[in-house]
Amino acid sequence: MSELTGVAAPGGARRIVMASWRPSAMVRSSLTWRAAVYLATSLGFGLAWFVFLVVGLALSAGLLVIWVGVPLLAAVMLIWRGGAMLERRLLRAGFGVTVPDPYRPMPPSSGLLRRWRAMATDPATWKDLAYLGLRFPIGIAEFVVSVAVWGMAGSFLFLPAIVVVKDRAVINFGDWLFYTADDPLTALPMSAVGVVLLLVAMYVTRGMAVLHALYGVFLLGAGRDQAERVRLQARAEHLQASRARGVDAAEAERRRIERDLHDGAQQRLLAVAMDIGRARAKLDDDPEGARALIEQAHAGTKEAIAELRDLARGIYPAILTDRGLDPAISGLAARAPVPVLVEVDLPERPPAAVESIAYFIVAESLANIAKYARATRASVRITRETHWVVVEVTDNGVGGATSTPGGGLAGLADRAATIDGILTVDSPPGGPTVIRADLPCTW
Repeated sequence: MSELTGVAAPGGARRIVMASWRPSAMVRSSLTWRAAVYLATSLGFGLAWFVFLVVGLALSAGLLVIWVGVPLLAAVMLIWRGGAMLERRLLRAGFGVTVPDPYRPMPPSSGLLRRWRAMATDPATWKDLAYLGLRFPIGIAEFVVSVAVWGMAGSFLFLPAIVVVKDRAVINFGDWLFYTADDPLTALPMSAVGVVLLLVAMYVTRGMAVLHALYGVFLLGAGRDQAERVRLQARAEHLQASRARGVDAAEAERRRIERDLHDGAQQRLLAVAMDIGRARAKLDDDPEGARALIEQAHAGTKEAIAELRDLARGIYPAILTDRGLDPAISGLAARAPVPVLVEVDLPERPPAAVESIAYFIVAESLANIAKYARATRASVRITRETHWVVVEVTDNGVGGATSTPGGGLAGLADRAATIDGILTVDSPPGGPTVIRADLPCTW
């Protein structure tokens, strides 16, 4: 299971480009198989749009002389804009690419003629037409390549089963080179070739998906000016959401501290005060009983001090202030129940807010590993990438970690959002789990 907690870049194909290209990751990733289905069905969608546009535009142009073509053209334009909106949703479903609708705002007047004029003068409308018009020839290429690579991989991979059904199989590699299999055992080496071809098919599919996503973003996304407006709007919405999440996180932290003080240290200090009061009452008549009560009060005082120290560490650990991230993270790793490899590579200390959030992300992640992951080892890596501090916590556990409202991972995402950071959770069933936080930072 993969989850991205944050705001996607408007119109960007970042997710599919940045997704892991390791063979094992591509096999497990639903992105590969969704892209394969999209590319295999691309021809059908392209043909449908090609026929509709050719018939609709030709009929509208032919009827313009008697004015019937004007409302017909308006209806065709409205349909292709709706089709482009559908294509943006299909790009998200197939490739994980978010392309916001780039259309200019409609005029406040409800007049049909004015609204149609606004649509006709919007460059995004004609870019939609270009995308849908190119859908057919591009779909032909994608369909042919998809059928070729997946068909070849499937034929080699399942050649033993084909031999069982047909009694014999012949594979021609050229005029002078061919391979004949008369039984499943003879065909078995070709299955190994099929595994290699399967990997090739996945890489070809991922490559075509990237190209199609870029082509879709270029034509279905916003122009430069519109993209800047969309970016600024998305940025404002993201900052507003980050501020709200930061306020909620601070309020939840305040309630936690209040609850810990009330239920923990306050109760212990109250018990200490009562023990000292009872000891004072017994001091003259029962010195031994008073001594026992004083010892009990002393033990309670030490426990209260320990709870207050833990509470202070939960607010902001002293070692983080004094010595920085590397010793603080090493201290967390030393207390973890599984071996943890720590790598902190920062040329300089980041700001205190970034250090604090990075520390608590690692602390919560290691706590989750201890509780749920059933892992035998973990690693923590903190590095600087340009103007970002990247925190990655990896374990070899059972995977399946998700961010649910009110849960620990959601709380980490809220912490990261307070400084406009993004938390990514990549945890397919069976593992491994990778929790990555990108925290903006300028030295």
